[in-house]
Formats: sequence, C-alpha cells, structure tokens
Amino acid sequence: MQVKVLGRVDYLPTYQAMQAFTEARTSETPDELWLCEHPPVFTQGLAGKPDHLLQPGAIPVVATNRGGQVTYHGPGQVVAYPLLDLKRKGYFVKEYVYRLEEALIRTLAHFGVTGHRVAGAPGIYVRLADPGSHQALTGPSGDPFAGLGKIAALGIKVSRHATYHGLALNVAMDLEPFSRINPCGYAGLQTVDLSTIGVSTTWNEAAALLGHELEALLA
Repeated sequence: MQVKVLGRVDYLPTYQAMQAFTEARTSETPDELWLCEHPPVFTQGLAGKPDHLLQPGAIPVVATNRGGQVTYHGPGQVVAYPLLDLKRKGYFVKEYVYRLEEALIRTLAHFGVTGHRVAGAPGIYVRLADPGSHQALTGPSGDPFAGLGKIAALGIKVSRHATYHGLALNVAMDLEPFSRINPCGYAGLQTVDLSTIGVSTTWNEAAALLGHELEALLA
C-alpha cells in the first residue's frame, strides 16, 4: 500500500480526487492510503438529516456519498483515506470497518488512552473521567454515551469492492464547531481530542502512528 501524506488540503478537491481514483482503478491498481487534514468544513453523509446541522455559520457544508450523518473536519485532526480493493484483500465491509476501528484503538494505546466501541455507533469513544481505563462498557442503559466522548469518526464508501472516504482522529483541534451539529446524528454527544484528555502530541506523530497501524491491519 502506498502511503501519501498530503498535509493540509481542501476537502472538496480531495473528495473528488478519491472518486476519480476509484473510478479509474483496475484490478492491478496498487492500494493507497492518504493522510491529511482539512480546513474547517462540515460534511454530510448520505443518511444525513438537515436537522442535525444546527448552526453551521460561515463554515462550508459539503454533501457527500459516504455513509453516516454530519461530521466536522478541521485543523488538528488526522484524516485517513484508505483506497483499497477489498476483493483483492479478501475480506468484507464489516471486517474492514472492524480493522479501521482497531487501528484507531491501537493508535490511542500508544498514548495510554483506551478506545472503546459502542454498539451501533461507528467510531471510537473514550471515558472522560478516566481515558486510560480498560473497564469494559456495560452496554446501553439510559444513555449509551454516558461518561463517554467521541474521539474518532468513521464514514466510508464502497464502490465495486473499492473503498474510499475513511476515518478522522481528533488530535488538537478547536472543538467549538462540533457544538454546531449533532455529531454523527447524536444530539448532545460530546466530542473530544487527545489534547482535551491530557495527551500532548503533534499532528505529524499522530498521523505517522495511525498510518503505521492502518498499514499493518489493512494488509
């Protein structure tokens, strides 16, 4: 897999480039992994409901063909776009999503943070009171997100066995724009980054770690 670190790039041209790459690829096209960050932008998934976009203000909103609801991208967030041929890899979409989440969990573990999955809510979450806690989530009671903050989001597209879009890990961001949406369709869901939970690192370090884990797990 060819890893390309794009740096800070506008969202829409990157989205269009992913589409073009996927449409043009053949069974011999090498897989790629793009690592980047975007200027402030809200992106809406195919299932996105307008009422989850509360007050975008001056931040642009881009409609996309990925799965999921509305999310925010901005500086200080590592965005990873795996462009894979799943048929050639030999696993299906459910396994692919599991591996994406596992890469995020292993990346967080490098920083002493325990990432958690929440059933039915793709992405990775951390315990706000104790980000290093390994205690298993007990499952939904009244609020499945009680005591949790979302630190990473997933939104993928698969076309003719080929993947694009991907995942985003919050490193050190201005988190205010997340208050202008219901993140991933969940009203009141708190969004956090590594900085919020006491981890000091750089975008480059987090991107390198996440890229390494994705390379290993998507092989």
